[in-house]
Amino acid sequence: MKNVKNKLDLIQIFLDEEFANVGCELHYKKDYELLIAVMLSAQTTDVAVNGVTDFLFSKYDTLEKLNEVRLEEIETIIKPIGLYKNKAKRLKEIVAVLLDKYSGKVPSDIKELTSLPGVGNKTACVVRAEIFKIPEFPVDTHVSRISKRLNLCDQKDEPIEIEGKLKKTFEEKNWIKLHHQFIHFGRAICKAQNPICEKCRLQEYCNKR
Repeated sequence: MKNVKNKLDLIQIFLDEEFANVGCELHYKKDYELLIAVMLSAQTTDVAVNGVTDFLFSKYDTLEKLNEVRLEEIETIIKPIGLYKNKAKRLKEIVAVLLDKYSGKVPSDIKELTSLPGVGNKTACVVRAEIFKIPEFPVDTHVSRISKRLNLCDQKDEPIEIEGKLKKTFEEKNWIKLHHQFIHFGRAICKAQNPICEKCRLQEYCNKR
C-alpha cells in the first residue's frame, strides 16, 4: 500500500512540476462553442479544430445563425479536420436540439449531454469539467495511453473502465487538473510514437521501458 501511495505521490509531483498551469486548449467564448469544438476534435488535434472554429464561430456567432446556415457551408469550413461530412451533420443537429429543447443552453446533466447527436461520454465529461467545474476525469487517447503505460489500469481497458479506475485512484479534487496534465504530458513527452523517456521521471513505473 505504501508503494502505491508513493507512486501516486510521485506522479502528481512530477506533473505539477512539469505542467503546473495547463488547461483546455480548444478556443471558445460560449458554452455551446466548447461543446461543438470537443465534438469536432474526435480523431484530430485541438490545433486543427481551432483552425476551423475560429472562423466558424466568428462568422456565425450565435446558435440561431448556425442553425440557419446551410449544411454545405459548414462542411466547406470544417473540411480540413477530416470526417467533416458526419461532423457537420452532427453540428447542425446539436444546434437544433439546443435551441428546441434547451432554450439555447448547454445542459450539465451527463445523460442529457450524451443524448445530444455525436456527443459521447468523453465529450460530455469535458464539457461538465470545463464549463460547469463538475469533477470529471475525461479519457482521451493521451489519458488512455499514459494510464496503461503507468499501470494505472489494464491494457485491455476501454475508456469508460479507465475513467472509473482513475477516479478511484486519485482524489476527486484533482481529477480536472490531472486530466489536463495527462494530456499535456502525452503531447510533450509520453508520445504514442517515440516518447521522450529521458525527460520523464516516472520510468520506474512505466511498462514501456
